[in-house]
Parts: sequence; C-alpha cells; structure tokens
Amino acid sequence: MGTGIGLETGTGTRTGRRSLLPVVIILMILMLTLGFFLGRGRPDSIAGMFSAPDEPEWLREDGSRSKSRDTLDAGTSARSLDDSRMNAIVRASQIAGPSVVSVSVTQTVLARRSPFFGDDFFQQFFGDVFPPTVYRQRIPSLGSGFVITEDGYVITNEHVIHNAEEIKVTLPDGRQFDAKVAGSDAVYDVAVLKINAKELRPASLGDSDDLIVGEWAIAIGNPFGFLLNDPSPSVTAGVISALRRDVKSESVGGSSGIYKDMIQTDAAINPGNSGGPLVNGKGEVIGVNTFIFTRGGGSLGMGFAIPVNSAKKVVREIVKYGSVRGVWIGISVQDITPYLAQHLGVTDTRGVIVVKLEDDSPADKAGVKVGDLIRKVQGARVEDSNDAQRSIFGAGIGDVLTLTLEREGKTWDARLKLVEVPKGSGK
Repeated sequence: MGTGIGLETGTGTRTGRRSLLPVVIILMILMLTLGFFLGRGRPDSIAGMFSAPDEPEWLREDGSRSKSRDTLDAGTSARSLDDSRMNAIVRASQIAGPSVVSVSVTQTVLARRSPFFGDDFFQQFFGDVFPPTVYRQRIPSLGSGFVITEDGYVITNEHVIHNAEEIKVTLPDGRQFDAKVAGSDAVYDVAVLKINAKELRPASLGDSDDLIVGEWAIAIGNPFGFLLNDPSPSVTAGVISALRRDVKSESVGGSSGIYKDMIQTDAAINPGNSGGPLVNGKGEVIGVNTFIFTRGGGSLGMGFAIPVNSAKKVVREIVKYGSVRGVWIGISVQDITPYLAQHLGVTDTRGVIVVKLEDDSPADKAGVKVGDLIRKVQGARVEDSNDAQRSIFGAGIGDVLTLTLEREGKTWDARLKLVEVPKGSGK
C-alpha cells in the first residue's frame, strides 16, 4: 500500500507539470499579444516590456531628448498646447510691452526728527524747550509710463512726477534717460515727459469709447520696481468691470484731480503701476492706470484707469500749447441752500444758482442772468456745485455746452460756446 501510494503520487506530479505547460505558454502568448496592441503595433513596445524605462531628459548629461513612446504620442498635443498658449493676453503683452517704461522720481521733502524718539509723554512737557529737528530728505519713488512717439514723448500720471526734482525714464531694454516735464495737469492727472531718444517703439492708442464690459483688460507696468531691479514690465490680466465710473477726489488720497468716466478693472494695479497702460486684447492702450481702492496697499480687484481718449486731449494740448488751456464760461455759482430755496420760492434744492456773471463771457452772450438756477449740464442732472464742476470736466475750447436753466418758474436751455480764459484775467 505504501509503495503503491508513492508511485501514484509521483506519477500524478509528472502528469500535473505536463498539463501546466500549455497553460503557461498560452498566458505568455496572451501577454505578448496584449502588449503589442497596447503599444499600437510598435515593435519596440514588446521589447519595452522587458527593458528599463527611458532616462528622463533632465538627467541626461548631453541634454539629449528621450524619444519615448509618450513623447512621440504627445507630439500633436504639444503643438496644440503651444498654439493655445498664444492667447489674446500673450499677444497683447508682446505688442504693448516694448513701449512700457519705468519712471523713477526723486523728490525732496521736509522731515521732522523728534529729540524724544516719538515719546508723547516727553514731547508734551518738553516739546517747547526741545523742538523737533527739521531737515530736507530726498525720497525716491517709482511709477510707470508708455512711449507715444518715436522721438521720446512719454505719458504717465501727474501724481507720479508731482514736485519731482529729478526724473529718469528706463526703457525695457535697460537704457535710461533723463526726462523733462513737457507739461502736466493735476486736474486730469496726466503728465507728458520728453526724453532725448530716437526710433522708439510707440504704443498703439485705442478708442476708450468703444469698450465693452467683460472684455480683456491687461495692466502693464513696473510694480515694486525697487525690489525687482528689473526694467522688464510686469503683466496682470482681468476684465473691464465697469465703465464711466465717477470717483470722488477725496477718496483718492486727497488728490486734486477730477476722476470722471473712469474705467474700472479687476486686473491687479499695484504700487508702481500708476501711469502705465491698460490695454485691450488687441494690444491697444485704452487707459492710463491711475489708482486702486485698497485697505492695506495691495490690490482688491478694484483698479481705475483714465480713459485714453481723455488722455489724448491732454497730450494734444500739452504738445501744441505747453499746457491744458482753461475754458471760460464766465459765471460763478453756489449751492441752493434751504434758505435760498425759500427766498426764491422753490422746493427743489438740487442744482446751483448763478451768483456772478462776467461781461462779454460765453454765458453772458447766451443770455444767462444772475439768479438763474442751473438744473442740468449737458442733459445730466446737477446736484451741487461740485457736481456742476465735474459736469464740464473734459470740455475743450470750441465745445458747445448746454445748460438747462430755471428762471421765474420757467425752464429753458442756454447754449454756450466755450472759449479760452482771457490772458491776464486770473480766471
């Protein structure tokens, strides 16, 4: 029995080995076939199953590129990806970027140094005995700008170069030039600089009256330029968030400018971007980046730019006349107070009242009289004297201004043709 069992077991083992051999062969054939089809019929795919993977190209000392199956398969996809990378933002940046400059400004300010190192207690009791030391300090600051002519005219913000003792303009290629102020206007917050350079690449100026809310807006400039030490401009992208925004001057750091019909964008406008261009998807300048609403100095997605069409008017005036010529209307106005309204027998206190009229002025020629109530300017309702001033913002010599007046309960329109302020009048 023992021998029989041993023989049976031995015979069964040899038989089992012979029976497994066909199964193994079939499995190998299936694996090779599967590998062949997964490799899309490439002969090297079968060999690749038993070979080491290609070495990454960044590990190759000779810098050669691997011709792996994945690289070959991704050829068409890579080309498509490269094409998609060249979107409107990239193209606009490439078009406008070479015209963007850095504007470095040095100003001298009066500074005070307390002998008590800012200690309020000692300052309160001994401040009269030991007054603070007053000294002059040179302060550097940085803004942006963009070239508008081949012979070196540059646009920036007036607040960037305000009270500047020294101005330098740095081109994207690193060349630096001393700049002179060809003209500026604090009300419009636009300045024109001139550098002694030729064959520059001027920016293409677009039409800010043709903007659409939601279209691309690309802000180009040199934010934090002192930290980067690089003349190349930076690019941030967003959209046109809103148009014709009126912003009160007191909300812009006490600026004396009038910010009317501003372009609002969520493209990040950071310190150093002021004066740089806001461009559209075609690379055309549509605005001059001017200020942001911020809490801590960074962008909150609410940036504002002066429309380029307004900047064009200022530039034309400065280049041709050296400054923006003031327009003369010939009236002085004040708010309609409740007392004045009661005295005049009116209930609506919106608008302004004419309190002074100059002889032979455009208003005088149009029939305006002292005591007239101005209810609208150019068809827009006027709330007070500040609103009236903003309503005529941007009007130029030769423009016709329409005032809607109220006199003795009757309303009528007066049309004034604006002229230049008479020389030597002090108006």
